[in-house]
Amino acid sequence: MLTDNERKRYDRQIMMKDIGEKGQEKLKNAHVFIAGAGGLGSPIAIYLSAAGVGHIRIVDHDTVELSNLNRQILHWDENIDRNKVDSAREKLSELNPSIRVEGICETIGEDNVSQLVDGYDLIVDAMDNLPTRYILNKEAIERNMPFFHGAVSGLEGRAMTVLPGKSACLRCGYKGPVPREKFPVIGVAPAIIGAIQATEVIKYIVGMGDLLTNRLLRYDGMSMRFTEFKVARNPQCDHCANL
Repeated sequence: MLTDNERKRYDRQIMMKDIGEKGQEKLKNAHVFIAGAGGLGSPIAIYLSAAGVGHIRIVDHDTVELSNLNRQILHWDENIDRNKVDSAREKLSELNPSIRVEGICETIGEDNVSQLVDGYDLIVDAMDNLPTRYILNKEAIERNMPFFHGAVSGLEGRAMTVLPGKSACLRCGYKGPVPREKFPVIGVAPAIIGAIQATEVIKYIVGMGDLLTNRLLRYDGMSMRFTEFKVARNPQCDHCANL
């Protein structure tokens, strides 16, 4: 049940016929796992918190650095050298005191990913490296959990939603070597892609609209164009072929 305060706080989105009070209650009861509290994780967490997602767990092992502040909008100068998850949790709890935000300062790996996502409904990929994304993608498939992928570089970004057993997974769509490198980025790129990911999460929780399944949406900020690519399930995919 929503409180009177919640009805007032979320009045504008409750007005949407596809949300209403029932949809808002679904958001309130949802448990969302966000992998990363950086450039993508910041807008994702901000908009999901503002929308009233009731339970958010953010996992990141980094501390805040000065060079983060051009894009990681949850962190400010006063947070430098602090754990990102602590900085994020404090801001989000002030943004919306009615939700529960948990921050875990750990490196996501094959040895702990199962424990970290346990008890949560879906996984949001706000990472900056493909190896960890693959770990999360595989865990989501094994648990039959939706996986919301996003990635950025420079003024470009991409997003895709994975529904295990129903759509292509991240491994189906990405081929070739796994790069490990520092890459350029300006803050507006993760802001746009993170907002798209948060939109997909809200749509999934409430059960409205069409998701980015079997589709990779590419944003090119230089030309200000969005391009959509079809992604087919790979029958030989080593992550999802057995579903």
